[in-house]
Amino acid sequence: MKRPVVGIISNFYMLGDDYPAYASGQMNVEAISHVAGCVPLMIPANPHCVSVDELLDTCDGFLFTGGRPNVHPSEYGEEATEKHGEFDRCRDEITLPLIRACVERGQPFFGVCRGFQEVNVAMGGTLYPEIRELEGRMNHRMPPDGTLDEKFALRHCVHFTEGSVFDRIIGKHEVMTNTLHGQGIKMPGPRVVIDGIADDGTPEAISIKDASGFALAVQWHPEYNAEKDPVSRPLFSHFGDAVRSWANGQRPVLKTA
Repeated sequence: MKRPVVGIISNFYMLGDDYPAYASGQMNVEAISHVAGCVPLMIPANPHCVSVDELLDTCDGFLFTGGRPNVHPSEYGEEATEKHGEFDRCRDEITLPLIRACVERGQPFFGVCRGFQEVNVAMGGTLYPEIRELEGRMNHRMPPDGTLDEKFALRHCVHFTEGSVFDRIIGKHEVMTNTLHGQGIKMPGPRVVIDGIADDGTPEAISIKDASGFALAVQWHPEYNAEKDPVSRPLFSHFGDAVRSWANGQRPVLKTA
């Protein structure tokens, strides 16, 4: 049986001093292929090379991945500061309208880390530039040292709203997750539903109100150990089911809120 295609939004990197490239983590590719059961297609987030309409026609669903550059604050009405870090304006130009188009069409997407923040901004929300500086918040950033397993280790609890789509998919009210982010949701967009929060009150899981398709995002990195992790696996499995339904013309498959 032909597998549906999931577009994986890649990031821009400079290899060495002079070789520009687009890339995505192997764990993103494997989560889509091995757990979601779809064909992973890495997408260069460059509006000079691809258009939103072309991507919608080519792919059945989208994974909005994490990435070091942050969404430019001008996208939510604020000025850039040093705390906002690095930016990728080309990625902003692709992902934000692509998310809005997916919501409108009911086309499945799954946002992760920066992708989580992109979903909120695309839907009219705002971000804190550095949540660890907020009173009462923990440091959610990736540990600077250690092995890959240590950096992606489970570090805090996420509490899901009872009866939310995450509660239904995972089957638990509380789960342990990794955490590797500096920014976070300040104000949710008008249709953004916060379905999961960390112990310190940081939003960690969101859905889109009245979305007709799979429209979910998480602030942690479920692609790590996705085949074995009891939280990651059902998220990618349900995402894959939604993508297959879209590819087969069956929609919607999931009411998110």
